[in-house]
Amino acid sequence: MATTQDIAAPDAAEKPHAHIVKDDAEAISVAHEVAARLAHHASDRDRERRLPYEEVEWFSQAGLWAITVPKQYGGAGVSYRTLTEVIKIIATADPSLGQLPQNHLGLVDVITLTGDEEQKRFFFSEILRGKRFGNGFSEKGTKNVLDLKTRVTASGDAFVVHGTKFYSTGALFADYVPVLGLDEDRRGWLAYIPAGTAGLQVIDDWSGFGQRTTASGTVIVDQVTVPASHVFPAHKVSDVPTLNGPISQIIQAAIDAGIAQAAIADTLTFVRERSRPWIDSGVERASDDPLVVREVGHLHIQLHAAEALLERAALTIDEIAAKATAPTEDDIARASVSVGEAKVLTTEVALLAGEKLFELSGTQSTLAAHNLDRHWRNARTHTLHDPVRWKYHLVGNYYLNGIKPTRHPWN
Repeated sequence: MATTQDIAAPDAAEKPHAHIVKDDAEAISVAHEVAARLAHHASDRDRERRLPYEEVEWFSQAGLWAITVPKQYGGAGVSYRTLTEVIKIIATADPSLGQLPQNHLGLVDVITLTGDEEQKRFFFSEILRGKRFGNGFSEKGTKNVLDLKTRVTASGDAFVVHGTKFYSTGALFADYVPVLGLDEDRRGWLAYIPAGTAGLQVIDDWSGFGQRTTASGTVIVDQVTVPASHVFPAHKVSDVPTLNGPISQIIQAAIDAGIAQAAIADTLTFVRERSRPWIDSGVERASDDPLVVREVGHLHIQLHAAEALLERAALTIDEIAAKATAPTEDDIARASVSVGEAKVLTTEVALLAGEKLFELSGTQSTLAAHNLDRHWRNARTHTLHDPVRWKYHLVGNYYLNGIKPTRHPWN
Protein backbone atom coordinates (compact mmCIF):
# COMPACT_ATOMS: atom_id res chain seq x y z
CA MET A 1 0.00 0.00 0.00
CA ALA A 2 1.26 3.47 -0.82
CA THR A 3 1.86 5.88 2.00
CA THR A 4 1.21 9.60 2.07
CA GLN A 5 4.95 10.15 1.57
CA ASP A 6 4.95 7.90 -1.48
CA ILE A 7 2.49 10.15 -3.27
CA ALA A 8 4.11 13.52 -2.91
CA ALA A 9 3.94 15.74 -5.98
CA PRO A 10 6.12 14.60 -8.87
CA ASP A 11 9.48 16.34 -8.99
CA ALA A 12 9.00 19.60 -10.89
CA ALA A 13 12.66 19.40 -12.01
CA GLU A 14 12.06 16.25 -14.04
CA LYS A 15 11.22 18.33 -17.11
CA PRO A 16 11.42 22.02 -18.03
CA HIS A 17 8.51 24.28 -17.19
CA ALA A 18 5.99 24.64 -19.95
CA HIS A 19 5.38 27.81 -21.89
CA ILE A 20 2.53 29.84 -20.39
CA VAL A 21 0.00 31.02 -22.96
CA LYS A 22 -1.11 34.55 -22.14
CA ASP A 23 -4.43 35.01 -23.93
CA ASP A 24 -6.95 33.72 -26.45
CA ALA A 25 -5.14 35.00 -29.52
CA GLU A 26 -1.91 33.32 -28.48
CA ALA A 27 -3.76 30.07 -27.74
CA ILE A 28 -5.09 29.93 -31.31
CA SER A 29 -1.69 30.82 -32.77
CA VAL A 30 0.13 28.20 -30.71
CA ALA A 31 -2.52 25.59 -31.60
CA HIS A 32 -1.85 26.11 -35.30
CA GLU A 33 1.91 25.81 -34.74
CA VAL A 34 1.55 22.63 -32.67
CA ALA A 35 -0.96 21.12 -35.11
CA ALA A 36 1.40 21.64 -38.04
CA ARG A 37 4.03 19.70 -36.14
CA LEU A 38 1.68 16.96 -34.95
CA ALA A 39 0.28 16.38 -38.45
CA HIS A 40 3.65 15.03 -39.57
CA HIS A 41 3.60 11.22 -39.34
CA ALA A 42 0.08 11.20 -37.83
CA SER A 43 -0.93 8.51 -40.32
CA ASP A 44 2.20 6.47 -39.54
CA ARG A 45 1.53 6.67 -35.81
CA ASP A 46 -1.98 5.35 -36.42
CA ARG A 47 -0.85 2.59 -38.80
CA GLU A 48 1.93 1.37 -36.49
CA ARG A 49 0.08 2.21 -33.27
CA ARG A 50 3.16 4.13 -32.20
CA LEU A 51 2.32 5.85 -28.93
CA PRO A 52 3.03 9.59 -29.09
CA TYR A 53 5.17 10.10 -26.00
CA GLU A 54 7.35 12.75 -27.64
CA GLU A 55 4.43 14.45 -29.36
CA VAL A 56 2.46 14.71 -26.10
CA GLU A 57 5.44 16.50 -24.59
CA TRP A 58 5.49 19.03 -27.45
CA PHE A 59 1.78 19.54 -27.02
CA SER A 60 1.72 20.13 -23.28
CA GLN A 61 5.04 22.01 -23.14
CA ALA A 62 3.55 24.49 -25.63
CA GLY A 63 1.17 25.50 -22.83
CA LEU A 64 -2.10 24.38 -24.44
CA TRP A 65 -3.04 22.01 -21.62
CA ALA A 66 -3.09 24.95 -19.21
CA ILE A 67 -5.16 27.49 -21.14
CA THR A 68 -8.24 27.07 -18.93
CA VAL A 69 -6.40 27.78 -15.68
CA PRO A 70 -8.12 30.92 -14.32
CA LYS A 71 -6.35 34.21 -14.80
CA GLN A 72 -6.17 34.89 -11.05
CA TYR A 73 -3.94 31.81 -10.75
CA GLY A 74 -1.63 32.76 -13.61
CA GLY A 75 -3.40 31.07 -16.51
CA ALA A 76 -4.90 32.45 -19.70
CA GLY A 77 -8.46 31.62 -18.66
CA VAL A 78 -9.44 31.45 -22.31
CA SER A 79 -13.03 31.53 -23.51
CA TYR A 80 -14.79 28.29 -24.34
CA ARG A 81 -15.08 29.51 -27.90
CA THR A 82 -11.28 29.59 -28.01
CA LEU A 83 -10.92 26.26 -26.23
CA THR A 84 -13.27 24.62 -28.72
CA GLU A 85 -11.30 26.04 -31.63
CA VAL A 86 -7.97 24.89 -30.14
CA ILE A 87 -9.22 21.31 -29.74
CA LYS A 88 -10.65 21.29 -33.26
CA ILE A 89 -7.35 22.51 -34.71
CA ILE A 90 -5.36 19.81 -32.92
CA ALA A 91 -7.89 17.06 -33.70
CA THR A 92 -7.74 17.93 -37.39
CA ALA A 93 -4.01 17.19 -37.28
CA ASP A 94 -4.30 14.06 -35.13
CA PRO A 95 -7.55 13.21 -33.34
CA SER A 96 -5.88 10.87 -30.88
CA LEU A 97 -3.74 13.75 -29.67
CA GLY A 98 -6.81 15.98 -29.80
CA GLN A 99 -8.58 13.58 -27.43
CA LEU A 100 -5.75 13.22 -24.92
CA PRO A 101 -6.37 16.56 -23.10
CA GLN A 102 -10.17 16.17 -23.08
CA ASN A 103 -10.37 14.59 -19.62
CA HIS A 104 -7.49 16.74 -18.38
CA LEU A 105 -9.48 19.89 -19.21
CA GLY A 106 -12.59 18.53 -17.50
CA LEU A 107 -10.48 17.76 -14.44
CA VAL A 108 -9.12 21.31 -14.39
CA ASP A 109 -12.74 22.43 -14.24
CA VAL A 110 -13.39 20.06 -11.30
CA ILE A 111 -10.58 21.78 -9.39
CA THR A 112 -12.04 25.19 -10.21
CA LEU A 113 -15.51 24.14 -9.07
CA THR A 114 -14.76 22.05 -5.99
CA GLY A 115 -11.21 22.71 -4.79
CA ASP A 116 -10.32 24.79 -1.74
CA GLU A 117 -7.87 27.65 -2.07
CA GLU A 118 -4.83 25.57 -1.16
CA GLN A 119 -5.76 22.85 -3.65
CA LYS A 120 -6.28 25.39 -6.40
CA ARG A 121 -2.93 27.09 -5.81
CA PHE A 122 -1.08 23.78 -5.79
CA PHE A 123 -2.71 22.05 -8.74
CA PHE A 124 -2.98 25.11 -10.96
CA SER A 125 0.73 25.69 -10.40
CA GLU A 126 1.39 22.07 -11.41
CA ILE A 127 -0.68 22.46 -14.57
CA LEU A 128 1.07 25.68 -15.55
CA ARG A 129 4.40 23.87 -15.17
CA GLY A 130 3.24 21.35 -17.76
CA LYS A 131 1.84 18.56 -15.60
CA ARG A 132 -0.83 16.44 -17.27
CA PHE A 133 -3.87 14.61 -15.93
CA GLY A 134 -4.96 11.29 -17.36
CA ASN A 135 -8.14 9.66 -16.14
CA GLY A 136 -9.52 6.67 -14.34
CA PHE A 137 -13.26 7.19 -14.74
CA SER A 138 -15.14 4.46 -16.59
CA GLU A 139 -15.27 0.72 -15.91
CA LYS A 140 -16.09 -2.36 -17.94
CA GLY A 141 -18.76 -4.91 -17.04
CA THR A 142 -21.00 -2.67 -14.95
CA LYS A 143 -24.72 -1.95 -15.31
CA ASN A 144 -24.11 1.54 -16.74
CA VAL A 145 -21.42 4.17 -16.87
CA LEU A 146 -22.26 5.51 -13.39
CA ASP A 147 -22.48 2.07 -11.76
CA LEU A 148 -18.96 2.16 -10.36
CA LYS A 149 -17.28 -0.57 -8.33
CA THR A 150 -14.25 1.55 -7.44
CA ARG A 151 -14.31 2.83 -3.87
CA VAL A 152 -12.82 5.96 -2.33
CA THR A 153 -12.99 5.48 1.43
CA ALA A 154 -12.14 8.06 4.09
CA SER A 155 -9.34 6.90 6.39
CA GLY A 156 -8.27 9.44 9.00
CA ASP A 157 -6.89 12.49 7.20
CA ALA A 158 -6.58 10.59 3.92
CA PHE A 159 -8.56 8.36 1.55
CA VAL A 160 -8.01 4.80 0.35
CA VAL A 161 -8.76 4.07 -3.30
CA HIS A 162 -9.37 0.60 -4.74
CA GLY A 163 -10.70 -0.49 -8.11
CA THR A 164 -10.09 -1.17 -11.80
CA LYS A 165 -10.79 1.23 -14.66
CA PHE A 166 -10.88 1.07 -18.46
CA TYR A 167 -11.12 3.65 -21.30
CA SER A 168 -8.43 5.51 -19.35
CA THR A 169 -7.47 7.98 -22.07
CA GLY A 170 -4.20 9.76 -21.36
CA ALA A 171 -3.33 7.83 -18.20
CA LEU A 172 -0.22 6.30 -19.77
CA PHE A 173 1.16 9.79 -20.52
CA ALA A 174 -0.02 11.43 -17.29
CA ASP A 175 1.73 12.99 -14.31
CA TYR A 176 -1.43 12.45 -12.25
CA VAL A 177 -4.13 9.82 -12.77
CA PRO A 178 -7.39 11.10 -11.25
CA VAL A 179 -9.50 8.09 -10.28
CA LEU A 180 -13.26 8.33 -9.76
CA GLY A 181 -14.84 6.21 -7.06
CA LEU A 182 -17.80 6.12 -4.70
CA ASP A 183 -17.88 6.49 -0.93
CA GLU A 184 -20.16 4.56 1.43
CA ASP A 185 -23.01 6.91 0.52
CA ARG A 186 -22.37 6.34 -3.21
CA ARG A 187 -21.16 9.88 -3.73
CA GLY A 188 -18.43 10.40 -6.31
CA TRP A 189 -14.91 11.46 -5.34
CA LEU A 190 -11.87 12.08 -7.54
CA ALA A 191 -8.46 11.11 -6.19
CA TYR A 192 -5.59 12.72 -8.14
CA ILE A 193 -2.91 10.04 -7.84
CA PRO A 194 0.64 10.85 -9.01
CA ALA A 195 2.05 8.58 -11.68
CA GLY A 196 4.45 6.02 -10.28
CA THR A 197 2.61 5.67 -6.98
CA ALA A 198 2.93 2.20 -5.46
CA GLY A 199 -0.33 0.36 -6.06
CA LEU A 200 -1.19 2.36 -9.21
CA GLN A 201 -0.79 0.37 -12.43
CA VAL A 202 -1.45 1.68 -15.94
CA ILE A 203 -1.72 -1.03 -18.59
CA ASP A 204 -1.51 -0.36 -22.32
CA ASP A 205 -4.19 -2.82 -23.47
CA TRP A 206 -6.33 -0.54 -25.66
CA SER A 207 -7.17 -2.42 -28.87
CA GLY A 208 -9.86 -0.20 -30.40
CA PHE A 209 -9.70 0.05 -34.18
CA GLY A 210 -9.84 3.86 -33.97
CA GLN A 211 -8.22 6.52 -31.81
CA ARG A 212 -5.49 3.92 -31.63
CA THR A 213 -2.78 6.02 -29.96
CA THR A 214 -4.84 7.34 -27.04
CA ALA A 215 -3.72 4.30 -24.97
CA SER A 216 -7.22 4.20 -23.46
CA GLY A 217 -6.65 0.98 -21.57
CA THR A 218 -6.72 -0.27 -17.99
CA VAL A 219 -5.87 1.43 -14.72
CA ILE A 220 -5.62 -0.70 -11.56
CA VAL A 221 -5.64 0.99 -8.16
CA ASP A 222 -4.80 -1.44 -5.37
CA GLN A 223 -5.56 0.00 -1.94
CA VAL A 224 -3.72 3.26 -2.60
CA THR A 225 -3.72 5.85 0.19
CA VAL A 226 -4.17 9.40 -1.06
CA PRO A 227 -3.91 12.55 1.10
CA ALA A 228 -7.06 14.62 1.44
CA SER A 229 -5.29 17.45 -0.39
CA HIS A 230 -5.41 15.33 -3.55
CA VAL A 231 -9.07 14.31 -3.32
CA PHE A 232 -12.00 16.32 -4.68
CA PRO A 233 -15.78 15.96 -4.15
CA ALA A 234 -16.67 15.19 -7.77
CA HIS A 235 -20.33 14.74 -6.87
CA LYS A 236 -20.64 18.49 -6.35
CA VAL A 237 -20.26 19.24 -10.06
CA SER A 238 -23.61 17.53 -10.67
CA ASP A 239 -25.35 18.00 -7.31
CA VAL A 240 -25.71 21.69 -8.13
CA PRO A 241 -25.96 23.38 -11.55
CA THR A 242 -22.48 23.71 -13.08
CA LEU A 243 -21.10 23.86 -16.61
CA ASN A 244 -18.90 20.79 -16.15
CA GLY A 245 -21.12 18.54 -18.28
CA PRO A 246 -21.53 20.95 -21.20
CA ILE A 247 -17.80 21.72 -21.11
CA SER A 248 -16.89 18.03 -21.28
CA GLN A 249 -19.35 17.49 -24.12
CA ILE A 250 -18.31 20.46 -26.24
CA ILE A 251 -14.71 19.24 -26.20
CA GLN A 252 -15.93 15.88 -27.49
CA ALA A 253 -17.87 17.63 -30.26
CA ALA A 254 -14.81 19.69 -31.22
CA ILE A 255 -12.77 16.51 -31.65
CA ASP A 256 -15.39 15.12 -34.04
CA ALA A 257 -15.45 18.37 -36.01
CA GLY A 258 -11.69 18.08 -36.40
CA ILE A 259 -11.99 14.50 -37.65
CA ALA A 260 -14.55 15.62 -40.22
CA GLN A 261 -12.38 18.50 -41.38
CA ALA A 262 -9.38 16.20 -41.85
CA ALA A 263 -11.41 13.61 -43.78
CA ILE A 264 -12.84 16.25 -46.10
CA ALA A 265 -9.41 17.76 -46.71
CA ASP A 266 -8.01 14.34 -47.69
CA THR A 267 -11.03 13.75 -49.93
CA LEU A 268 -10.34 16.95 -51.85
CA THR A 269 -6.67 16.14 -52.25
CA PHE A 270 -7.32 12.60 -53.47
CA VAL A 271 -10.06 13.60 -55.91
CA ARG A 272 -7.92 16.38 -57.37
CA GLU A 273 -4.72 14.38 -57.65
CA ARG A 274 -5.57 10.69 -58.06
CA SER A 275 -9.21 9.89 -58.76
CA ARG A 276 -10.54 9.15 -62.24
CA PRO A 277 -13.85 10.53 -63.51
CA TRP A 278 -16.68 8.08 -64.06
CA ILE A 279 -16.91 6.91 -67.66
CA ASP A 280 -20.38 8.42 -68.22
CA SER A 281 -19.51 11.84 -66.79
CA GLY A 282 -18.03 13.17 -70.00
CA VAL A 283 -15.30 15.09 -68.16
CA GLU A 284 -11.53 14.75 -68.09
CA ARG A 285 -11.00 15.17 -64.34
CA ALA A 286 -12.79 13.68 -61.35
CA SER A 287 -12.91 17.15 -59.82
CA ASP A 288 -15.16 18.23 -62.73
CA ASP A 289 -17.60 15.34 -62.33
CA PRO A 290 -20.86 17.15 -61.50
CA LEU A 291 -22.04 14.45 -59.10
CA VAL A 292 -18.73 14.52 -57.23
CA VAL A 293 -18.92 18.32 -57.10
CA ARG A 294 -22.44 18.05 -55.67
CA GLU A 295 -21.32 15.67 -52.91
CA VAL A 296 -18.34 17.85 -51.99
CA GLY A 297 -20.71 20.80 -51.69
CA HIS A 298 -22.99 18.76 -49.43
CA LEU A 299 -20.08 17.76 -47.19
CA HIS A 300 -18.99 21.36 -46.74
CA ILE A 301 -22.50 22.53 -45.96
CA GLN A 302 -22.82 19.81 -43.30
CA LEU A 303 -19.41 20.68 -41.85
CA HIS A 304 -20.13 24.41 -41.75
CA ALA A 305 -23.51 23.79 -40.12
CA ALA A 306 -21.82 21.65 -37.46
CA GLU A 307 -19.14 24.27 -36.89
CA ALA A 308 -21.77 27.01 -36.61
CA LEU A 309 -23.67 25.08 -33.93
CA LEU A 310 -20.38 24.31 -32.18
CA GLU A 311 -19.54 28.01 -32.05
CA ARG A 312 -23.08 28.87 -30.93
CA ALA A 313 -22.82 26.34 -28.09
CA ALA A 314 -19.42 27.70 -27.03
CA LEU A 315 -20.80 31.25 -26.96
CA THR A 316 -23.71 30.03 -24.83
CA ILE A 317 -21.28 28.51 -22.32
CA ASP A 318 -19.19 31.69 -22.35
CA GLU A 319 -22.27 33.81 -21.70
CA ILE A 320 -23.27 31.70 -18.71
CA ALA A 321 -19.72 31.48 -17.36
CA ALA A 322 -19.42 35.29 -17.48
CA LYS A 323 -22.45 35.85 -15.26
CA ALA A 324 -21.78 37.49 -11.91
CA THR A 325 -24.05 34.97 -10.20
CA ALA A 326 -23.90 31.18 -10.08
CA PRO A 327 -25.54 29.42 -13.03
CA THR A 328 -29.12 28.32 -12.59
CA GLU A 329 -30.77 25.06 -13.59
CA ASP A 330 -32.22 26.88 -16.60
CA ASP A 331 -28.75 28.12 -17.59
CA ILE A 332 -27.25 24.64 -17.49
CA ALA A 333 -30.18 23.13 -19.35
CA ARG A 334 -29.78 25.73 -22.09
CA ALA A 335 -26.05 25.02 -22.32
CA SER A 336 -26.58 21.24 -22.41
CA VAL A 337 -29.17 21.53 -25.17
CA SER A 338 -26.96 23.87 -27.22
CA VAL A 339 -24.04 21.49 -26.95
CA GLY A 340 -26.30 18.52 -27.68
CA GLU A 341 -27.44 20.11 -30.92
CA ALA A 342 -23.83 20.69 -31.96
CA LYS A 343 -22.81 17.17 -31.01
CA VAL A 344 -25.50 15.67 -33.24
CA LEU A 345 -24.10 17.44 -36.30
CA THR A 346 -20.40 16.98 -35.48
CA THR A 347 -21.01 13.25 -34.99
CA GLU A 348 -22.94 12.88 -38.20
CA VAL A 349 -20.57 14.90 -40.39
CA ALA A 350 -17.51 13.05 -39.02
CA LEU A 351 -19.03 9.70 -39.93
CA LEU A 352 -20.36 10.98 -43.27
CA ALA A 353 -17.01 12.47 -44.25
CA GLY A 354 -15.16 9.26 -43.41
CA GLU A 355 -17.58 7.26 -45.58
CA LYS A 356 -17.85 9.71 -48.51
CA LEU A 357 -14.07 9.88 -48.80
CA PHE A 358 -14.06 6.41 -50.38
CA GLU A 359 -17.18 6.86 -52.45
CA LEU A 360 -15.81 10.01 -54.09
CA SER A 361 -12.14 9.00 -54.27
CA GLY A 362 -12.65 5.55 -55.73
CA THR A 363 -11.19 2.11 -55.20
CA GLN A 364 -7.57 3.26 -55.13
CA SER A 365 -8.30 5.20 -51.93
CA THR A 366 -8.87 1.93 -50.05
CA LEU A 367 -5.27 0.80 -50.48
CA ALA A 368 -3.46 0.28 -47.19
CA ALA A 369 -0.62 2.54 -48.31
CA HIS A 370 -2.91 5.58 -47.99
CA ASN A 371 -4.37 4.60 -44.59
CA LEU A 372 -7.38 6.80 -45.31
CA ASP A 373 -9.70 4.50 -43.38
CA ARG A 374 -8.23 6.03 -40.20
CA HIS A 375 -10.67 8.94 -40.50
CA TRP A 376 -13.77 6.73 -40.38
CA ARG A 377 -12.21 4.46 -37.75
CA ASN A 378 -11.44 7.45 -35.57
CA ALA A 379 -14.88 8.98 -36.06
CA ARG A 380 -16.74 5.76 -35.39
CA THR A 381 -14.70 4.98 -32.27
CA HIS A 382 -14.76 8.44 -30.75
CA THR A 383 -18.45 9.09 -31.39
CA LEU A 384 -19.30 5.98 -29.36
CA HIS A 385 -18.31 7.94 -26.24
CA ASP A 386 -22.02 8.61 -25.73
CA PRO A 387 -24.90 7.79 -28.11
CA VAL A 388 -25.99 10.66 -30.32
CA ARG A 389 -29.48 9.13 -30.50
CA TRP A 390 -29.91 10.30 -26.92
CA LYS A 391 -28.90 13.81 -27.92
CA TYR A 392 -31.89 13.88 -30.27
CA HIS A 393 -34.05 12.79 -27.35
CA LEU A 394 -32.49 15.37 -25.02
CA VAL A 395 -33.13 18.20 -27.46
CA GLY A 396 -36.64 17.10 -28.38
CA ASN A 397 -37.68 16.52 -24.78
CA TYR A 398 -36.45 19.98 -23.82
CA TYR A 399 -38.31 21.84 -26.56
CA LEU A 400 -41.45 19.71 -26.60
CA ASN A 401 -41.95 18.89 -22.94
CA GLY A 402 -39.78 21.42 -21.12
CA ILE A 403 -37.71 18.61 -19.58
CA LYS A 404 -34.25 19.74 -18.52
CA PRO A 405 -31.37 17.33 -19.26
CA THR A 406 -30.10 15.26 -16.36
CA ARG A 407 -26.92 16.77 -14.97
CA HIS A 408 -23.90 14.50 -15.48
CA PRO A 409 -20.66 14.57 -17.55
CA TRP A 410 -22.40 13.18 -20.66
CA ASN A 411 -24.90 16.07 -20.90
